[in-house]
Amino acid sequence: MPGSGLSAHPLDHPVWTALTTRQQALAEGGALARRYPAAIAPFAAVPDGSTQGFAELAALMSPSDIAVLFTPDAVTPPAAFDVRLAKTGEQMIGMPAENPSHGQEIVTLGADDVPAMMELTEPTKPGPFSARAHELGVFLGIRIDGQLVAMAGERMKPAHYTEITAVCVHPLHRGHGYGQILLSAIACRISARGEIPFLHVFSDNSPAIALYRRQGMEIRRRLHVTVLQRRM
Repeated sequence: MPGSGLSAHPLDHPVWTALTTRQQALAEGGALARRYPAAIAPFAAVPDGSTQGFAELAALMSPSDIAVLFTPDAVTPPAAFDVRLAKTGEQMIGMPAENPSHGQEIVTLGADDVPAMMELTEPTKPGPFSARAHELGVFLGIRIDGQLVAMAGERMKPAHYTEITAVCVHPLHRGHGYGQILLSAIACRISARGEIPFLHVFSDNSPAIALYRRQGMEIRRRLHVTVLQRRM
């Protein structure tokens, strides 16, 4: 965006880059603020942090909506917003190590699997996940005795990068490597299309960061994650 002061790397502003490149058909908003449809994902971007940009974002939101921003610097929104969360996250990038499925069937998930996907997110809390999240990309899963016990999928698609998201395993089925299997499988899908996998994890989630590092991913940079809601 000319004159906005955005840094050159597309992953420094992943939401804005996604909504102005490969996912621009999903974008709501205009030159100063954009967001995904609220029913699909709560992510939004005000690339220059201007008062006008935040006013445009507020106009896109209902009072019940939240806007989740990923930014290089801390966000100080105008008084029209309440800050519901302000944390830092690590942006990790790289091709995870290959993990063979050892005969475990990996299934592609779709609209018919939404109830099972939503049920899996209850105990695992992988982050914002809506009933239409699967519309953002490929989602893969593992079922045991008919129950969906693990999944991973794609979310933001900025330029030639694709974000891995919702890597989660039901607590009663951990310790079998299902998360690593699906992380590898979804990354292979991304790489096969000529794209580079990346993901986000909160800075205080040391176990997850250590797991992704063991799988061969590295921290690219730290971003600020800010959750905003319009004041009534």
